[in-house]
Amino acid sequence: MQKTGIVVLLNPKSGTEKGGAIERDLAARFRAAGAQADIRLLRKGDDIPERVRAVLKERPDCVVAGGGDGTICGVAEGMAGSGVPMGVIPLGTFNYFARSLDIPDDPEQAVDVIVNGDARDVRTGAINGRLFLNNTSIGRYPEILATREGIYRRWGRSRLAAYWSVVKTLTTLRRPLELTIDADGTQHRLRTPIVFVLNNAFQMEQQGLEGIDALASGKLVMYLSPDSGRLGMIRHALALALGVAVEQRDFHLLSARRFEIHARRKRQRAALDGERLRLRSPFIIEARHDALRVMVPRDLALEVR
Repeated sequence: MQKTGIVVLLNPKSGTEKGGAIERDLAARFRAAGAQADIRLLRKGDDIPERVRAVLKERPDCVVAGGGDGTICGVAEGMAGSGVPMGVIPLGTFNYFARSLDIPDDPEQAVDVIVNGDARDVRTGAINGRLFLNNTSIGRYPEILATREGIYRRWGRSRLAAYWSVVKTLTTLRRPLELTIDADGTQHRLRTPIVFVLNNAFQMEQQGLEGIDALASGKLVMYLSPDSGRLGMIRHALALALGVAVEQRDFHLLSARRFEIHARRKRQRAALDGERLRLRSPFIIEARHDALRVMVPRDLALEVR
């Protein structure tokens, strides 16, 4: 890849440095790596995929997402199908997407990957046409994310705060979802408070979850929380957070290349890579191959991301 034409879309609220400080620091890091980068700040309320599509009209060599998984997902949605490689500077709390591709958390090393790495095709997922990189969910999980943001504003971003948001949300009982799920042609009828679909083997490993073999075969993996009341939900959620969850006790697992979910309540809160939105049933969740190219380390050797 040429070392010119790099556009960075930066979320200045991510990471420990803020605003102009991180912008200047990144510009210096690109210069030190022998490249020039046009760094543009993302603002609250921006339609990130539309910002990306506007940038693509300028015919850049690479568009870089600087931020957490939500920001990176938004940039990826705009990039999908363009053939232009996407760079990643991970500045979030968990950074599951970057870590699944061995992209370093250190910005200087991440810049080196963008300038000197290889472009690889990376599988994504979609829910009702909206792209996700790591996970998507319906049910209580979007509420957990809303609670998490309030905790972050008060106490700062941390993994402990993220786990506490799970417990705090699940102390309030809600009616479970009543669903019919078609998984590659096989139907399942059930009641569950949370539907969580993963497309990231690294996140599975971090949470001690089964299903990596299904990802390796090109499928997505769905985890369904048992309908076990408030205390049961908290127990299952803590088991997941601590990496000691057991299938059938703490979750049910389905895998498929395509899920079609019909919910009794037509409009549901959904989440994809940490961003919340409302969608209408049926929910079509499917794996997408070869839609996104990402700059990764040259020596990357992964059987499944």
